[in-house]
Amino acid sequence: MRVLMIDDHALFRFGLQELLERRGIEVIAVGDATAGLQRVAETVPDVVLLDMRMPQLSGLELLRQLRATHQRMPIAMLTTSAEERDVIDSLQSGAQGYLLKDMEPDALIAALGEIVRGRTVVAPELAIVLARAVQGEARGAQTASGIADLTPREQEILCHLAEGQSNKSIARRLGISDGTVKLHVKAILRKLEVHSRVEAAVIAVERGLCERVPGREI
Repeated sequence: MRVLMIDDHALFRFGLQELLERRGIEVIAVGDATAGLQRVAETVPDVVLLDMRMPQLSGLELLRQLRATHQRMPIAMLTTSAEERDVIDSLQSGAQGYLLKDMEPDALIAALGEIVRGRTVVAPELAIVLARAVQGEARGAQTASGIADLTPREQEILCHLAEGQSNKSIARRLGISDGTVKLHVKAILRKLEVHSRVEAAVIAVERGLCERVPGREI
């Protein structure tokens, strides 16, 4: 296996290079993105390891550049970052692995082997991060679906909720009964799958819904 490692931390780079070479793995180690791009083209490694935080280009930017010219090359992030956004952005940008620098050596080598064989590998500690992200996407999809189901009148009432108005105040402004407003509010909460007026109001503000209500004064 030939590994190209691009990492600006010299001590880590040299230490990992020595560790991998003792296991019979050929390692090409470079300390900056520009040299890394050149060495990828020259050496065509079996797998590229990228640090996430680097001074010239971030690992994510470098990943995207490499993907533009080397679509099939196995590329993995090897980083200290366990941030959800970093994990998701890396995988969405084409990384086949997201590995942490504190992994056990045997686990790292096993992961590299899996990546070279075409599988996507994420450090086990990050399973909960991925689960949270998937759940968040599912909730976002449910909310979008609920918003699409709102009638124009319900959207209008939702915007009044976002302004903090009571049912009585909304009824007066719209010329309808308190009971009718109450029924609309219940329908809004059900469609948005939330339990309170406050949660519904937060969704309205976050999604900019009130700016899209026809004829409404902003």
